[in-house]
Amino acid sequence: MKIQMTLNGKKITEEIQPGMLLLDFVRAHGCKSVKRGCETANCGLCTVFVDDKPVLSCSTLVARVSGHKVDTLEGLQEEAAEFGAFIANQGAEQCGFCNPGMIMNALALFRENPDPSEEEIKEYLAGNLCRCSGYEGQLRGIQQFLAYKKEKEGAVCR
Repeated sequence: MKIQMTLNGKKITEEIQPGMLLLDFVRAHGCKSVKRGCETANCGLCTVFVDDKPVLSCSTLVARVSGHKVDTLEGLQEEAAEFGAFIANQGAEQCGFCNPGMIMNALALFRENPDPSEEEIKEYLAGNLCRCSGYEGQLRGIQQFLAYKKEKEGAVCR
């Protein structure tokens, strides 16, 4: 089966097996930030953006995204780098295995709700599993990043 998509800004046309998962496709194209964690759509490690919306690639067939735009963390480095520093400053990256999925979902949150409450942040990140932290570091990192963005925007408007 032939598919077409834009992966991290690059147009791809390729022959694939009909049952191929998006997770396997993006990893085969060098996007190693997308991880196989649970294979049951429960951990968030495989999160990618399809047309700018977060999607679990472990439960999405490549055929379903043919004709669409797919972005992984590799394609969002500039946007992710600034935020990632706030997570690291909180020590929330410990082993780092969950970070790509966590960052992808945080970026989706920032795009959809630039001023979330603590409860909204927790709700949005509920589908991300982290093996080594209690999520407090990630929560603090997100809150500090949002405060930084507000302060930065306020300085521009003065």
